[in-house]
Amino acid sequence: MQALTLPARRGWRWLSDGFAIFRRKQLMLSLAVLGYWMAMALISAFPVIGRVAAMLLIPVFSVSLMNACRVLESSDPRPLMLSPPLLFSGFKKNSRTLLTLGVIYFVFTVGVFAAVALIDDGVLFRMVILGQPQHDQVLDSEEVKLAAQLALALFMPLMMAYWFAPVLVAWHDLSAAKSLFFSFVACLRNWRAFLVYGAAIVIIGALLPGVLAGVLSAVLPSGGGMVSIILTILIVLFLLPTLYASFYVSYRDVFVAVDDNA
Repeated sequence: MQALTLPARRGWRWLSDGFAIFRRKQLMLSLAVLGYWMAMALISAFPVIGRVAAMLLIPVFSVSLMNACRVLESSDPRPLMLSPPLLFSGFKKNSRTLLTLGVIYFVFTVGVFAAVALIDDGVLFRMVILGQPQHDQVLDSEEVKLAAQLALALFMPLMMAYWFAPVLVAWHDLSAAKSLFFSFVACLRNWRAFLVYGAAIVIIGALLPGVLAGVLSAVLPSGGGMVSIILTILIVLFLLPTLYASFYVSYRDVFVAVDDNA
């Protein structure tokens, strides 16, 4: 296994190729993503312990979705059906190591929000870790905004370490430490491609929906609720499945198999 260094323009292709995978079986991938979010919501519904369990299971379910994307890409789309067990396929191999990744993720997350609690008096900690809703007026304060920006900066290394880690554990049998290390190095090598990829997500996931919302609001001035429903449906059925498929494409492009006996 070797991590390649790709040109910046490849970041855009991750999103476009992800959409190509999504088009092979739109409904099936949409249902898989919807099933993932529903499962996480049900688990998180239990006070405190549910949110902890949901964080621990993120690597496992992310592997399930990557398995679904790999099946979609490698199979004839006409007879293909994504069976419900595929959503839980992440538990089949190296689940203990994947849960170890989840523990590391949870500990780091708690540490980050505990650190920024010195700035926002624990507002983000109570909201994200404990699941306690906060008033909009509190969230709009300068202290909370500063804490959120600092938390995002602290999360960047974690995101780099976790981007490929679950797949490296499940598909390449790496340990938790090695998977985090190789994922971080791979992201660091391809920071230009990730920069373009992030810009593409902002354009397609934020700017275009904003423009669409403005157009729909102008056409339907009294239909604010309908506009929100339409945008939510588009995001759930099209954007999220494409985004998850693009995660798989980034792995497929960055990592290549190396024959150690060659």
